[in-house]
Amino acid sequence: MPTFIIEREIPGADKLSPAELKEISAKSNAVVAGLGAPYKWVTSYVAGDKIYCVHEADSAAVVERHAREGGFPANKVTEIAAFIGPATAS
Repeated sequence: MPTFIIEREIPGADKLSPAELKEISAKSNAVVAGLGAPYKWVTSYVAGDKIYCVHEADSAAVVERHAREGGFPANKVTEIAAFIGPATAS
């Protein structure tokens, strides 16, 4: 299944409380459960005024549907071409 990185512009994202992040996570999980399509939320990173999410889905259209149904922005959805890290050099 393709993997996508989603850039979500959310002013003050880095100031969201643990309770607010929990609420966002619960909403995302509920939308994933109701999509009726293969979908996996891998992880997310909160940084400044953005949240960067890594999701697996059949297409960018399904990622955009998840965002729409959850009420989340999806300002940029990009399919990941490759994964690299320290072990890549070995």
